[in-house]
Amino acid sequence: HEEIHEDWDASPHARSIYGTGRAAATMITAMKNGFMAWEYSGVKTVKDVRVEHLMGCMKCHLPQLADATDDVAVELAETLMTWYGAAKTALKDPSDKKAVATRDHNQEILTNLNINCLVCHNRMAITHKWTDGYPQHDTVYGYNNGEHEDDTFDKMKVSPIMDESIFCGQCHGMGPNLELENPTQCATAYGSYMWAYKAEGGMETCQECHMEKSGLGHKILSYSDETMAEMAVDFHVEGYVSQWLDGSTLKPKAVIKVKMVNRTGHAIPDG
Repeated sequence: HEEIHEDWDASPHARSIYGTGRAAATMITAMKNGFMAWEYSGVKTVKDVRVEHLMGCMKCHLPQLADATDDVAVELAETLMTWYGAAKTALKDPSDKKAVATRDHNQEILTNLNINCLVCHNRMAITHKWTDGYPQHDTVYGYNNGEHEDDTFDKMKVSPIMDESIFCGQCHGMGPNLELENPTQCATAYGSYMWAYKAEGGMETCQECHMEKSGLGHKILSYSDETMAEMAVDFHVEGYVSQWLDGSTLKPKAVIKVKMVNRTGHAIPDG
């Protein structure tokens, strides 16, 4: 699937931990100002971090972490912290070769952690597991049943939700993540889509706009793509020039009326 992989490689999903650096920095803030500062979290140092502490972010940015050991959680937290410290030092002093090398090394590790093919086409491919079964370790899920040319994942099965908005809504969600020990508030795109778009008779799915109509395929972009931006918002601008009599003084005046219409199926901005 070379073309699909190339599209994916240009997508935010391919860098779901690092992003542009902002995502990783936000996760560090969530650590320092979040569970490392909370009295009952059990975390005083990075060595105390467990998988459950990171899932507020990793539920969506790296959901496969749920299957990892706590040692992996510590390693990830340490990598984030080391990268951030070195990045700040290198920003202040670009000639600091050690800081630059440390930053680049850890940045490479973080950019290799992602929402890969198997997250969507295996782990997240079934929502109603008691009715549709659990994702199988040897199967990729999509639109067809049959054989799959791979030594490990040698079977294909139909995912009942692959082209439904609920598939995307598992991460681009309803808002509060109440299933966590310490709930978080994050993306509300699916909630907005359900209550402000579908409830008013909207028919299109996330995939139809972000993959099909846009022609983006597995790039699945949003505001960073010019085509998506043009699809999302209508601008209507009217203006005229005049003069304003300020006491006895004529002053130039411009009157501008701007109308913006949201044509997406959800509130913007959102995530």
